[in-house]
Amino acid sequence: MPVTIKKVDVFPLGYQEPNDNNAWRYIVLTRIEASDGTVGWGECISQFKEATYATTALLENGLTDLLVGKDPLDHETLWNTVRGQVWWYGDVGGIAAFAISALDIALWDLKGKLLGIPLHQMLGGKQHEKLPTCASTHPKASTIDAMAAELATHIRNGYKLVKVGFGKKGEANLGTSAVRDLEFVKTVRQAIGPDAGFIVDIGAKVHWTLPYAVKMARAFLPHNLTWLEDVFQPDNLLGYSQLRAAVPEMMIGFGERFWNRNDYLRLLQANVCDVILVDPGRTEGITGMQQITQLAARHNVGMDPHCWSSAIITAASLHLALAAPNATIFEMKPFENPMQHELVTQPFAPVDGYMSIGDAPGLGVEVIESVVQKYNLKK
Repeated sequence: MPVTIKKVDVFPLGYQEPNDNNAWRYIVLTRIEASDGTVGWGECISQFKEATYATTALLENGLTDLLVGKDPLDHETLWNTVRGQVWWYGDVGGIAAFAISALDIALWDLKGKLLGIPLHQMLGGKQHEKLPTCASTHPKASTIDAMAAELATHIRNGYKLVKVGFGKKGEANLGTSAVRDLEFVKTVRQAIGPDAGFIVDIGAKVHWTLPYAVKMARAFLPHNLTWLEDVFQPDNLLGYSQLRAAVPEMMIGFGERFWNRNDYLRLLQANVCDVILVDPGRTEGITGMQQITQLAARHNVGMDPHCWSSAIITAASLHLALAAPNATIFEMKPFENPMQHELVTQPFAPVDGYMSIGDAPGLGVEVIESVVQKYNLKK
């Protein structure tokens, strides 16, 4: 008798993130169970409580029903079915993209387990055996020297790069003063040495004007940033184009707030960055991210998985990156946290500064369901 999808469960989770000054962060997990008992897990990075409850409502009040009774091997057909359902309220992004992402990742995991093959093989096979690992973090300290020492510790612990988010919670106060920011970048470079990678992520809460961005990019040049990330709002393609023209020596990373293939196509056609940031927990799942990654490769633009979430997203992103010709680095949270170190039986960790993945079926992670219930907002 053919295997079908028996049921889909939805779990909105909330937890405190040690890598973000213990701020509360939120995700939605999906659990798809087949009629033979095989289970696949998915996730979206809804990040805020209101988005998490909204995503959960979409899933539980119609979208999961589209999958029950269907063949779990028909993942692309099911992806198109769900995407077609949201045509009025989300096929251009938003909350519906979170819901699609959570379902699609679980479908790929389930399919791999049913077939007995890993995700990277279903995606066409590995094009890299490993990727250099970046400690992606928001420094906890308040002084520049203390922050630089914290980042240098990550390099000594084996990470190949460090990435720092400006404008974040806590006492770091980065992104608000040209003098302080330049001193920070200079001090960090001295602390981590000339060979370590170093990324500055301006982010969503610091808004630079074009003249200020040009001034800062030029000032950062002697300190050899790997790239400068998310300098402007995501719709300011002209600003990115002008920044690249003014400071062509500075590599630009961009794109973490985009939603789907069409968004990234506009970005790539505008030729505004050297590396795209993309997350399967936001960009309509593994199916969506693979489409985006292939587009970027055709435009000779690198790809960095922006997978700052749970071990489920880490697994999906790592398979996708290793199967992509244009993957650059792999970001990891340097401090232990619930969604990486409690959620699965074998947490991810770099080995000698690199991330790789094995050949276990599907995503290759075993989720501990009691931990899901521990952080479940519905309990």
